[in-house]
Amino acid sequence: MAEDPSPTEVFALLDDDYARALLAATSHRPMTATELSNDCDMSLSTVYRRLDALEDCGLVAARTQLADDGHHADVYEAQMDALTVRLTDGTFDVTLSVESKTHEFADALVDLWEGL
Repeated sequence: MAEDPSPTEVFALLDDDYARALLAATSHRPMTATELSNDCDMSLSTVYRRLDALEDCGLVAARTQLADDGHHADVYEAQMDALTVRLTDGTFDVTLSVESKTHEFADALVDLWEGL
């Protein structure tokens, strides 16, 4: 994510029961929209709308999970490691800290390659 999300967007999402439920569910393991719909007891259209908003703010990331049968599915995973809100001189500043698993794997691959 290039920049931190706007405070208004983040506050609105965290005030939404559905968005919070999806964020909490995807913090345990990557899940498909269908799994989220079932686990969080919400319609698939609601899941997709909230996931779009969560992705726009960088709170959730989607990646394609390849299947042997050729039916690939997007899985969603929470990206928020920490969210900091500061109020300075009447202005809110939201900083999103992301611990990306992709970066962890990339770093491990680089370490492995350099060790050869």
